[in-house]
Amino acid sequence: MTKTLLRKQSSEGVGYAVVELNGTRHIVASAVPQAGADLREQAHDALRTIEAVMEDEGTRGSIVRQAVFMKDIGQIETCRQIIHDFYGEQLPATIYIPQPPCEGKLLEIEALGVGGRGDVEIQRYSERMVVSRHDGVAWVHLANVYPETTATGVYERSRNVFELAAQGLAARGFSYDQVMRTWLYLGDIVGPEGETQRYKELNRARTDFYEGIRFGAHLTPPGWERTIYPASTGIGTDGNDVVMSCMALVSYRKDVLMVPLENPQQTSACDYGRKYGFKSPKFARAMAVAAHDLATIFVSGTASITDEETQFVGDVQGQTRQTLDNIAALISADNLRQHGLSGLGATLDDLALVRVYIKHQEDYAKTRAVCEARLGEVPTIYAQADVCRPELLVEIEGIAFAHPGVR
Repeated sequence: MTKTLLRKQSSEGVGYAVVELNGTRHIVASAVPQAGADLREQAHDALRTIEAVMEDEGTRGSIVRQAVFMKDIGQIETCRQIIHDFYGEQLPATIYIPQPPCEGKLLEIEALGVGGRGDVEIQRYSERMVVSRHDGVAWVHLANVYPETTATGVYERSRNVFELAAQGLAARGFSYDQVMRTWLYLGDIVGPEGETQRYKELNRARTDFYEGIRFGAHLTPPGWERTIYPASTGIGTDGNDVVMSCMALVSYRKDVLMVPLENPQQTSACDYGRKYGFKSPKFARAMAVAAHDLATIFVSGTASITDEETQFVGDVQGQTRQTLDNIAALISADNLRQHGLSGLGATLDDLALVRVYIKHQEDYAKTRAVCEARLGEVPTIYAQADVCRPELLVEIEGIAFAHPGVR
């Protein structure tokens, strides 16, 4: 029996969750600065808050991945230097996301740490790549991959980002077919691109790059025949470019499974009709990494869609409720059983981390009220961002832990 314990706490300015897995402690934390007038002061306030959480949990120096949500895209390089100076040689793989925090601060920070009594090895290769190894598994965190091409089109720049990510993984002995979670941030995501839309061009690039890649080929359940794609979030940002982060999984154990989940309430994104793009979005609604009697579920960006149609157009509270209903159905025991993970399940109470992307700042209070009523205490980032359809007002992603006994 796998011993697991999920503890969550939220208070003014900080939320964190602690998951115990066989002596290895996983901590996710989000911090909103509570003091400071300028970027340096607010950054240090948030960083010290997260550092205090990690120290209290006995995992100081263990942060492997970090996301920094920025109000001003022009301050990213300044923030990057602040982060470098703060961490020194213990720098996590860090992405800087030009999405204004809904609480009005200059930045907000989300961090993941891994430590505890177990045998944990952390290799810090650069500000873009950190690898943590424990329990016979390697987690590869690759962050902040920008295009390095003079091409200006979304298709070419997106394709270049995928290629650079693959090259970055290969340089350390990993491969892109081991990727199980991606984040794709695109400026002006629903804006025009020639005779089509920018997000549709990103999806065309993703489809073409993924052709022939067999994701998770050695980690799927016996007899699995369906095509696998990583879980993913494709979301808007300020600016006019694309930036990517991803996670890859390498298992040296035979009992670890990687199972893509689809939602019983939604059409698979891969099967969307042509009105949503010449080439459909290639991602799973979630990715479950299962071993023994536990599954970690990486929930993709989820919105108010049933079948393949948007619901509650113009109603941000209705969209938020529908989005949470979709996540609840996705991680439920019934749905996991349909995907071959009998005996495991999760509810919204089992979410350890949530990000809520809100299109309009004026919808923040209504959206947050719905989320807090349904989710309770959980570390949550609220950021302002365009969603991948013009009529969508909210998108939510997260990490849940499925366990036995959930009905």
